[in-house]
Amino acid sequence: MKVIIPLAGKGTRLRPHTHLVPKPMLKIAGKPVMAYILEDLRKLGNVEQIVYITGHLKEKVQEYATTEFADLPSVYVEQKVQDGTAGAVKLAQPYVDQDVLIIFVDTIFETDLSVLKTSDADGIIWVKEVEDYQRFGVVVKDANDNMTKIVEKPSTPISKSANIGLYYMKNWKLLYEGIDHVLTQPKNKGEFYLTDAFQYMIDKGAKIKVIEVAGWYDAGEVGTLLETNRTVLDKGGARRPKTAPNGVTINDPVYIEDDVTITNSTIGPNVSLGSGTTVDGSTLTDSVVGKRSKVANSKLTKSLIGDDVTIDGMNGELNVTDHSRIKGV
Repeated sequence: MKVIIPLAGKGTRLRPHTHLVPKPMLKIAGKPVMAYILEDLRKLGNVEQIVYITGHLKEKVQEYATTEFADLPSVYVEQKVQDGTAGAVKLAQPYVDQDVLIIFVDTIFETDLSVLKTSDADGIIWVKEVEDYQRFGVVVKDANDNMTKIVEKPSTPISKSANIGLYYMKNWKLLYEGIDHVLTQPKNKGEFYLTDAFQYMIDKGAKIKVIEVAGWYDAGEVGTLLETNRTVLDKGGARRPKTAPNGVTINDPVYIEDDVTITNSTIGPNVSLGSGTTVDGSTLTDSVVGKRSKVANSKLTKSLIGDDVTIDGMNGELNVTDHSRIKGV
């Protein structure tokens, strides 16, 4: 099986962090978002090659993947023109000669991917039922759980099954026939959508099975990234010192690297602290702090703090990118 991972986007909803860090490499419970996906692929065991579709800060993505996941054979293709998801997957076509798994990595999902080894459908699309269906593309299915159509941000409640950006296409030739068709049509809201290619496949008689994931956690904006950090900590991603130093209170769940220094502070719940970070005289809740940062005399909640940041005398919510310095009056 081949795998396509499009990650060329600029991550505008996560600025200012994504000016310096690719969106898939922002961390949740101590690991980049893309690491959760790659670990699942490693466990799956039948991945012949990953095709990364890169763009924004592509060197950082490639360095991380080749260093931390060198056992997963990979190739990198740059998407120079941001023309949508169909355009991104089209760039991988020279490397696709068999069934293909397509994963968009601004979310973390929980599902059993071993179903790929036994499925006889032309494809699979994974979904998650949501209440705020108007925010998403939703999938409509028949009584046999086969997709009949997909609609972007519907105004009427035709379905609550949100498209989560995880697809398996056994009939990869028909997929690319559909993509080629989409690329000859007018753009859909300024882009070429991969989901329009799926609709083409269905119209040609393909059966695309709809499977609901057990969990789907968004990491595409600051608020949802912090919520996902909390969820991952709750589900077993927590890590804490065996004993807390005098004057330090730790409220689980938290993720704290071994070389973090904490004095006279309260940490947690739902806090992640990166390697080499120092916290003194502060209270942190529902926050993610990167590596080698210093937080002093502050009370922070719902904050996303990058690497090598210094914060002193601040209260409330902060959204601070790498190498910043903030001092209260």
